[in-house]
Amino acid sequence: MKIELLCALIPLLPLIGFLINGIGFRQVPKGLAGTIATATVVASFLISIILFRSFTSASEQTGPLVATLFDWISVGDLHINFSFQIDQLSLLMLLVVTGVGSLIHLYSIGYMSHDEGFGKFMAFLNLFIFFMLLLVMGSNYVIMFIGWEGVGLCSYLLIGFWNKNVSYNNAARKAFVMNRIGDLGFLLGIFMLINTFGTVEYIDIFKQATSLEMGDKTILAITLLLFVGAMGKSAQIPLYTWLPDAMAGPTPVSALIHAATMVTAGIYMVVRSNVLYTLAPLTLEIIGGIAIATALLAASIGLLQNDIKKVLAYSTVSQLGYMFLGLSATAYTAGMFHVITHAFFKALLFLGAGSVIHAMSDEQDIRKMGGLRKALPITFITFLIGTIAISGLPPFAGFFSKDEILAHVFEHNKLLWALGVIGSGLTSFYMFRLLFLTFFGEFRGTEEQRHHLHESPATMTMPLVVLAILSAIGGGLNLPGSGWLGHFMAPLFEGSRQVNPEAFAEATVEHSTEYILMAVSAGVALLSLIIAYVMYVSRQAVPAPNEAERSLPEQVIYNKYYVDELYETIIVRPIRGLGDALYSFGEGLVDGVVNGVAWLVRQGSAQLRLLQNGSISFYVLAMVVSIVVIFALRFFIRL
Repeated sequence: MKIELLCALIPLLPLIGFLINGIGFRQVPKGLAGTIATATVVASFLISIILFRSFTSASEQTGPLVATLFDWISVGDLHINFSFQIDQLSLLMLLVVTGVGSLIHLYSIGYMSHDEGFGKFMAFLNLFIFFMLLLVMGSNYVIMFIGWEGVGLCSYLLIGFWNKNVSYNNAARKAFVMNRIGDLGFLLGIFMLINTFGTVEYIDIFKQATSLEMGDKTILAITLLLFVGAMGKSAQIPLYTWLPDAMAGPTPVSALIHAATMVTAGIYMVVRSNVLYTLAPLTLEIIGGIAIATALLAASIGLLQNDIKKVLAYSTVSQLGYMFLGLSATAYTAGMFHVITHAFFKALLFLGAGSVIHAMSDEQDIRKMGGLRKALPITFITFLIGTIAISGLPPFAGFFSKDEILAHVFEHNKLLWALGVIGSGLTSFYMFRLLFLTFFGEFRGTEEQRHHLHESPATMTMPLVVLAILSAIGGGLNLPGSGWLGHFMAPLFEGSRQVNPEAFAEATVEHSTEYILMAVSAGVALLSLIIAYVMYVSRQAVPAPNEAERSLPEQVIYNKYYVDELYETIIVRPIRGLGDALYSFGEGLVDGVVNGVAWLVRQGSAQLRLLQNGSISFYVLAMVVSIVVIFALRFFIRL
């Protein structure tokens, strides 16, 4: 089968699922709607596997394959094709997006089965996958931007899916607006790429970029603008506050947005543009500073959150900071490695949280849970595996990917490494705090909730089991010493090696030092686990139910350092006030002009109608005067 057809089918199938369920969501039965939505994504996953096997089996194939579907835009010397690029990076993202996306679709069948908008929900999920596939498959920045905007639109639709709730609508609008701020920077970066290179095709841009000097000011501006887009999409300071609020959407949406799709778009973009970022070391330093600040800020907020999904949301923000931290040290492979493992364990944790919420009759406050491991054994075991993985404890997936990032950061900047280890310890503490408060101790809910407790149906537990297995063994993708993933992705970074060979030299950290770094990271995570166990299992501590019982530092952290309130005070209110003032001015001006014209017409008409008095003598006099005036005017004009 031709590669063009395979490439076209991968995004086309979810689009077909969206059209069927979107147009006929009132007529298509729920069972059929769920089957169609899930089957289309599974089919895309299977085709992605075929592409992966055909690409890797061609041992001589190291360059990308570009499948041009049709000529799209031609303006002067600028020609943009609607084409897809198949290489190591796009293949990895295809497998993650469609694979994890398939499991989330299957989970949604059970989780959303009682929702009256089930068909519409599954349609939106399909549309989300379609745009994400465009984003990762496009061979140029314009197609990436289409997918970039598309997932932003779908996130708005899905976060605000239960739109009868005003707070959910506000959360959706907040996500949409903050992403548009970042997207403006991304769009300006694309314009600069066109102005600088005369093209938007990855291959052409990166080939030309290798002839530029390190620190080129134009490349610096381009990479900074592109990173502004990544800050919005991948929730970095200061554009991160939308992501925790995105928990307003159904739990499968949280898993889809936070695990394998939308939030990883910024990471994908930087790795895809690795040549440009390698040429801009100042941009990488800025990324590193923002990344570690984001990782620590979000991790500290997660320490005291009591909403099960909010804890996981701030965990996502923090983990994204770790990914960008790796990229700032030109550890592009390590960053992508963590993207993959994070997709496994974060999807697992969110879906596990959804299983808990489902059993608790939509209760999300972990202070009202406890002792659930007996009633939800599968959910507990899989959630435990996900918690161990994200905490960076061996031998699960998160340990290997996080350790690789920290090893590269240690070579690059010792201070950033130390801060990264601290962040890793915070992650372990708040995740085991979440686990212990939810599944250990005595049940703290109502009697009605106790009677309702039951394990989730197979459509929900099967994805949990699969993701738990992947979270346990996923570290094998890039084990120290073997490095399959590093070898597979190596051709992507030939341009970066050419412009900065030192950044891609063999690791200078000795094995003994590497083992010490691994031991320190794992030791800190283990120490945090022990502290959490003593506090929340041995001493059975439960977070304070109200702010009056919290200390001032706890109140500040619990209220997320009042960043939302700060934004509201210095940005939202002034802009809203300016908008109201301009509205009032515009309303007065426009209404004044319109009403003034109406008044003039009304007054003029009132005077003119007096001429229509019904007197024939007056009409004759008026006609004679008019004739005299006309002749006089013609006479004087001729003179």
